[in-house]
Amino acid sequence: MRNIWLLTLISVLLVSSCKNKNREEASAQNEQEMEYASYGEQISAQSALSSEEMMTKYKNLKPGDTLELSFEGKVSSVCKSKGCWMELELPEEENVMVKFKDYGFFVPKDIEEKKVLIQGKAYIAEVSVEEQRHYAEDNGKSEAEIAEITQPKRTLSFIADGVLIKKTE
Repeated sequence: MRNIWLLTLISVLLVSSCKNKNREEASAQNEQEMEYASYGEQISAQSALSSEEMMTKYKNLKPGDTLELSFEGKVSSVCKSKGCWMELELPEEENVMVKFKDYGFFVPKDIEEKKVLIQGKAYIAEVSVEEQRHYAEDNGKSEAEIAEITQPKRTLSFIADGVLIKKTE
């Protein structure tokens, strides 16, 4: 009889601890949903690199290398046509060109200066003159500014699986 009571007590404690863990996970998810608007795949705000840490990662990348990671940064520009790309600020007056996986989602066109968290693949790309001009046009640059683009450019690039946009600053 004593063994049955002991077994029952252990079972109740195990079930109770599992329920508490699920509540904690749900609470963390709800907090994230209140702080961020989510686009693309569901991603977590946990363990994201800072812009400074990301700059160090890019300095060590060579063309052809990729890194799977997440980082937080401030939007410097976004496609004014559809929200199909954005640029994030990095230290040393650098920017990261962010596109979205499989062209599967877009972000709002009015998010300049907002903090975002992105998750996906970082890499180095060479962007053709034609593609640079296309981005400049999407960004509302003048004909004169677009005509000044005459050389391919080595670009810090990122393909995002998901994006979290901070709701409040």
